[in-house]
Amino acid sequence: MTKYLIVGLGNIGDEYHKTRHNIGFEVIDFMVKKFEIQMTDLKLGAIGRFNHKGKKIVLLKPSTFMNRSGKSVRYWALKEKIALENILIITDDLHLPFALLRLKGKGSDGGHNGLKDIESQLNSPHYPRLRFGIKSEEISFNQVDFVLGKFNENEKEKVAKALPQCSDIVLCFTQMGLDRTMNKFNTKPPKETS
Repeated sequence: MTKYLIVGLGNIGDEYHKTRHNIGFEVIDFMVKKFEIQMTDLKLGAIGRFNHKGKKIVLLKPSTFMNRSGKSVRYWALKEKIALENILIITDDLHLPFALLRLKGKGSDGGHNGLKDIESQLNSPHYPRLRFGIKSEEISFNQVDFVLGKFNENEKEKVAKALPQCSDIVLCFTQMGLDRTMNKFNTKPPKETS
């Protein structure tokens, strides 16, 4: 049975709970609730497992803090014997419009410390990642304060709508592979309805 490692990036600790930088954790939490998965705190992260339509899916929330995420990803990929192309990293992206989702098979870290460390630990930029847009509407803002800040009420609504789609993308990735999932889900941003 083919095995997949689905990694949601975030920082551990109550002060980081539901911050923009922790959207990867939120996606994992949504899936845990939806599929009634038991998460267990193990070495370098919390792990949950479930089977879906003939695929083994391992969910991971690293406990290493964001800038050392690669250590946790590498450890669990090796331990579970999961191929690089079957690892999916879920991360926030400051450059994408808010709540826009983009699946890619490779790319630069875009200044994201978690992705930087993952690329360094996996020795490759060629790993699938699902990017969740958190771009600010403001022209000038403190980037660190912004990504470590909580969602406002308007953003919370958009996140709630986007989480089920994130889950669908993850499951489609495990069933249909990267290219077909990208073709299905990488669409233009939804138009705002007034």
